[in-house]
Amino acid sequence: MPSADAVFQVLGHGANDKTGRADLPLLRRDQVLIAFLRPLGSPESVKEIAATGATAFAVELMPRITRAQSMDALSSMATVAGYKAVLLAAATLPRMFPMLMTAAGTVKAARVLILGAGVAGLQAVATAKRLGAVIEAFDVRPAVKEQVESLGAKFVEVALSEDEKKAQDTAGGYAREMSEDYKRRQALLIAERAQAADIVITTALIPGRPAPVLLTEETVAGMKPGSVVVDMAVTQGGNCSLSVKDTVVVHNGVRILAPSNLPATLAADASALYARNLLNFSALLLDPATGELTLNRSDEIIAATLVCIDGATVRS
Repeated sequence: MPSADAVFQVLGHGANDKTGRADLPLLRRDQVLIAFLRPLGSPESVKEIAATGATAFAVELMPRITRAQSMDALSSMATVAGYKAVLLAAATLPRMFPMLMTAAGTVKAARVLILGAGVAGLQAVATAKRLGAVIEAFDVRPAVKEQVESLGAKFVEVALSEDEKKAQDTAGGYAREMSEDYKRRQALLIAERAQAADIVITTALIPGRPAPVLLTEETVAGMKPGSVVVDMAVTQGGNCSLSVKDTVVVHNGVRILAPSNLPATLAADASALYARNLLNFSALLLDPATGELTLNRSDEIIAATLVCIDGATVRS
């Protein structure tokens, strides 16, 4: 690692709570580090990387623009995680997903509620649909309604005031924190739909903030015994108040799963997608004629992802 000109990691210091700090003495000036670094949640870690003199890029800051789609590692990992979350829920649920009509009677289709219709949520919708479930999806962004419905799910939403609509229009494609009045209306709607569901998969995240609590203990207590919650937001605190990282919690007969690294459970495809994302991104950093490192800091993608250079942080 010290002799390399560029270091590609999955979880770098800041995102890796276990061994990330041990990497710091191995970094050096004029070296490029590209990884998940959690700069919004762990700005002190970025300062520590900057102190090594290395130039670091945080892949989770990739802008949501067309030119950056092939480099968007966050979306790639969310795709893998959304797919696996549904399979995990299906394996845990004590009933089948599809409706079956047999000589012994009819088996009703399982009902699935997806909270958050970003990349992970939409992949969860598509996977649950392929397994034959009846699906509802919720998101604070009305703009995703068409995408949800195109995948065969019903979109459930809280009516927005004009001010709330304007707030979401300026969120850059990401969810943003809403007003207290909206949260009250949201909690009532989610409680109603969760208590009718067999499976709830939560994917809601707000960049740089703790994950919003969407499933309270009271809501879970009202869910059907045997139902399943898969909390995909546990690394940022979780969307369910009862979630415990990498632990199955049983509350009133409801199983709450909070896996912290679903892409690692499908390592072959996750690794291939991530490697391609980083390869495409690294092409931006090199002079095509000489292969030398050339940072064009006026490039929108480089400017968005660069977190430290020449011993100083660029953003925190």
